[in-house]
Amino acid sequence: MTSPFLARLRNGQPTFMLGIRQARTTDICRIAKSTGHHAILVDLEHSTMSLDTAAALCATAGDLGLTPFVRVPERAYGDLGRLLDGGAHGIVAPRIETAAEARTIAVACRFPPRGRRSQLASVPQLGMRPTPATELNPAMDRATIVQILVETPTGIANADAIAAVDGVDMLAIGANDLTAELGIPGQYDHPLVRDAVASAAEACRRHGIPLMLGGVSDPTRFAALGACPLHLTGMDTDLLYAAARARVETITATYQDTP
Repeated sequence: MTSPFLARLRNGQPTFMLGIRQARTTDICRIAKSTGHHAILVDLEHSTMSLDTAAALCATAGDLGLTPFVRVPERAYGDLGRLLDGGAHGIVAPRIETAAEARTIAVACRFPPRGRRSQLASVPQLGMRPTPATELNPAMDRATIVQILVETPTGIANADAIAAVDGVDMLAIGANDLTAELGIPGQYDHPLVRDAVASAAEACRRHGIPLMLGGVSDPTRFAALGACPLHLTGMDTDLLYAAARARVETITATYQDTP
């Protein structure tokens, strides 16, 4: 097993990810698939969703050919193995500031000798078929994606050291938190933000991993600086709100047009 998700990004192909914060049934995975998404992001950092629900969403997404990521709460190291065991293909670790913190995440997501993930014999990614460690471990290590989210000036300053950590497959910049930390909330085109993106992108180029821009509606404007074509199309809560508001506005307009 290898990651078609990372292959798409390395080939410069637009790749779409749907954020899930509110939905609790696997219908949302089918919606993601039928609307042309390639991945889902189950957000445990900003929701009260259980690990059990997150795993069910991930396992279903994987069966549909999507790449399921889970953004875990800050420093929730104990949950990483359980989520990967339950069907997650990728882990997004927020607010990482140092190489040591990134290494802790990477080690928890890989089996020995590369890491310290606890051994098991059956995973959804292999159809729950009991599989010997000599086959399961390398397959899962190759298929697992560790995305490190840098959201502070300290994280940006240490981007090169973080990108160099064995087992880190992607970096991402959380633009909302970064602009807040810089004292320029929401000012995504500010020179400080562009400098941060350029610095992180150079670190990623040096170590051969992609850089994602999160929290901005159109990350293509940072493509020239080195951001990969991964688009978080929106969180389900935001998309539902926009659709509900648009529906009410459409119906209201019909009354206004009625003589």
